[in-house]
Amino acid sequence: MEVELSVGMDVRSALKQVFGFDKFRGNQEEIIQNLMSGKNTFVIMPTGAGKSLCYQLPAIVQEGTAIVISPLIALMKNQVDLLNGVGVNAQFLNSTLTKSEMTRVKKEVLAGEVKLLYVAPESLTKAENISFLKTALISFVAIDEAHCISEWGHDFRPEYRRIRSIIDMLGNLPIIALTATATPKVQQDIQRNLTMEEASIFKSSFRRFNLFYEVRPKVNAKKQLMRYILNNKGKGGIIYCLSRKRTEEIAEFLRVNGIKALPYHAGLDPHTRMRNQEQFLREDCDVMVATIAFGMGIDKPDVRFVIHFDTPKSLEGYYQETGRAGRDGLPSECLMFFSYADIDKLEKFNKDKSVTERDNAKLLLQEMTDFADFSVCRVRQVLHYFGEYMEKDCNNCDNCQKPLPKYQIEKEAVLALETIRQTGERFAIQHIADVCAGVENDYVVSYSHNKLDIFGKGSNQTVKWWYSVIRQISINGLISKDLENFGALRVSPEGSKFLSAPYPINISKDHDFSAEQMDIEQDADEKESIKGNAYDGELFELLKGLRKKVGKDKNLPPYVIFSDVALEEMATVYPTTEQDLTQITGVGQGKATKFGQAFVELIAKYVKENDIEAEFDVVIKTTGDKSRTKIQIIQQIDRKLDLDEIKDSRKISMQELLQEIEMICFSGTKLNLNYYMDSILDEDRQDEIMDYFLKAESDDIALALSEFDGEYTEEELRLVRVKFFSEFGN
Repeated sequence: MEVELSVGMDVRSALKQVFGFDKFRGNQEEIIQNLMSGKNTFVIMPTGAGKSLCYQLPAIVQEGTAIVISPLIALMKNQVDLLNGVGVNAQFLNSTLTKSEMTRVKKEVLAGEVKLLYVAPESLTKAENISFLKTALISFVAIDEAHCISEWGHDFRPEYRRIRSIIDMLGNLPIIALTATATPKVQQDIQRNLTMEEASIFKSSFRRFNLFYEVRPKVNAKKQLMRYILNNKGKGGIIYCLSRKRTEEIAEFLRVNGIKALPYHAGLDPHTRMRNQEQFLREDCDVMVATIAFGMGIDKPDVRFVIHFDTPKSLEGYYQETGRAGRDGLPSECLMFFSYADIDKLEKFNKDKSVTERDNAKLLLQEMTDFADFSVCRVRQVLHYFGEYMEKDCNNCDNCQKPLPKYQIEKEAVLALETIRQTGERFAIQHIADVCAGVENDYVVSYSHNKLDIFGKGSNQTVKWWYSVIRQISINGLISKDLENFGALRVSPEGSKFLSAPYPINISKDHDFSAEQMDIEQDADEKESIKGNAYDGELFELLKGLRKKVGKDKNLPPYVIFSDVALEEMATVYPTTEQDLTQITGVGQGKATKFGQAFVELIAKYVKENDIEAEFDVVIKTTGDKSRTKIQIIQQIDRKLDLDEIKDSRKISMQELLQEIEMICFSGTKLNLNYYMDSILDEDRQDEIMDYFLKAESDDIALALSEFDGEYTEEELRLVRVKFFSEFGN
């Protein structure tokens, strides 16, 4: 059932009726009113803060069709599915459509039936599409992922540079540009390229309060990864890798160990990519292992963790990718495995680029290294990168929860700021550190900075130490960056005040990931804990199961039906009528009418039959020893070791080994024991037992022994049963 919409509807009424929200978040309402008044609008808002609503809602209540320029086909399909799920006619126009489908979409647009039309920039440039759009009634143009316009951004796309000229062909239309990640330099570049210097700018804080940031040294990374996934079993997450080969390798590694994981990268054929993405969105897959090709704008709100198995290329890209966690506002984690070897590898990838591109890439990698090395609050570092100052630590990152030693400086900060001034506020951090430490290299000498009175006044400390100090006082707001001269440092107004009246500043000791020999497993044990839920856990699981079934029946991802937040609230307040359901966060009348009946019936039955105050902890922890044993046995079977060798190496009996193998197999892991089976049973005898299990009503070994009347041993039957489950069940 579609929600009844009308042009001119009040935006607050539409907010409740269509999306189920009682109030706007942050500056959403101000942004919407600015756009609806016909003004160009520039929105910089972190992932999960509600950017999409800023153009979806005005498109719904205004006459005509809004064009949404979006960089990825997957992003378009996801957004269209979500909108159609709440009764809004949204369509996309891209290369995946057949000719007849394109004709249908265009016909609906011209008839005024489509409120939002998602278009790829490549499709927008086609002459036939420009001609078609000229005849349509367009309300405004939204440019999503606008950072793709900037060559200074982490995902520059040249075709985005042509957008402005095409918009001009369609008429004098209001533009709203939106991005989740834009440094001050990227922001300036976006406005210039869209000739939107006069646009109203709405910049929300980049802070995401529900995300926990952690960086770990990349030591035994696969082992750490397996432990983390097992301790978060059943939760949805994304693992980012830098190469296609690594993506496939990690996905296979997880699958072998019983984790429902799939790969996603540009080397897969489009059908496979789309199928894997759909399985992840529909919760048929828990973990997506991907290159950066996956996830841009994917609106899956219940991603509970984002892991970077390889060090990312830039802090901007890293923040964009971590922003895909916890978009429903619930606690989520962002874990990065860092190594200097990854940074060296990335620098080698840049060797064939132009000098300018190489220098820019090197600066971005240095920012990434600094983020890992510095023991300053992770959130303060990220916010500083995006030009936002945060006075206090977040207390929700590894550096805040496990701080390294701090010490105070004052005269050192004065020296650093004076060095920036005396060198003309034209140089980057490395040069300033060299001058402070008295390094008389060719670059310093060429500018005669070795003759300045401040040269070498900090020679009692290393260049690396000075680098850290300069970076940290910058995070404290004493230093700003020159937007026109990328990388150059300036003394900020706050820095000038400091020079007039210096005061002690707390500085943190840096990490040294090449030297830190952490006991990672023990650290993980301390960090991972089972947290009780305020909602009824048993009911929540029943609701999730129902949501998944309804999603499959309707051919929609489960979260399109109801979000995790909505399900948690249902499992807290127990709505038993459709009217009660409309009071749940994120549930409007349209959703309640379309999907609600089965849910209120389940809740009513549960309330009647169960003690609704009882809570059921559904989180199961897997110990490190069991994980290690399981992985090692799988690896030994993969190497085709004789089972007698495996039991002897583990100092266990064959009975105990069989139990371990069965536990691995019955948990969903496929084991290939053919090499061993062929040595103890010929093919016909194996087929006979396999045929029995295929037709039997039970896999009970006692029944099988009785059926074969001693023809086969218990060990043989159990091993063939493992083969049977591996081939037919896993």
